[in-house]
Amino acid sequence: MPIAGQGMLLTSMNVDAADDAEFNRWYDREHLEERVAIPGFLEARRYVALDGNPRYLSLYSTETFEVLDSPAYRTALANQTARSKANIARFKDMIRGVARITVSRGVGRGAVLGIIRLRPAGGEDKLRATLQEQLDPAKRDGIISMHLLENDPALSKPLTDNPSLAGAGDWFVLIDATDANAAAAAIAEFAAFKSQTVSSGVYKLLFDLAKSDLPR
Repeated sequence: MPIAGQGMLLTSMNVDAADDAEFNRWYDREHLEERVAIPGFLEARRYVALDGNPRYLSLYSTETFEVLDSPAYRTALANQTARSKANIARFKDMIRGVARITVSRGVGRGAVLGIIRLRPAGGEDKLRATLQEQLDPAKRDGIISMHLLENDPALSKPLTDNPSLAGAGDWFVLIDATDANAAAAAIAEFAAFKSQTVSSGVYKLLFDLAKSDLPR
């Protein structure tokens, strides 16, 4: 199974250039470790855009989808550190998806991630079945694994003030690739879904943290 568990939290945001250094220090030295330490969280990955917007993207895998609405996770959200509150207040253009992993094919993770944001317009069962066939890494050079995330509309709300709920029920296709060209080529092969595509991008891995990496 290339993605551990059954649930995933996806967050993406921009920050002003003046806040960039502190934002990255906070994410690398505090935030990822705190989140992975929550019961039921398994691992986290964070990325920076090579071609995409927002600039930063993070993925958090959980044992089950229910972990993302658990008392432990809700307690963590309600008790952010002062440093976390300061950095979260600086987020711009935030996307936050609380999702079920409904398709996951391939073995392993790539150094680059392609992502496609889809907005289903009815016929979700048919779309899911079609994507199940499309998400085959064996047919594409340089693609390690491919996945489908389906947001829960009720839980997928940004943490920033005045959040927009537009797209809370969106889906995300994740493409783990060995390089940016392979990821971009794979994204291009989803042209048939253009009418349902909100955005796409290619991101470089910055940091990967698993539960087993935490201090004991």
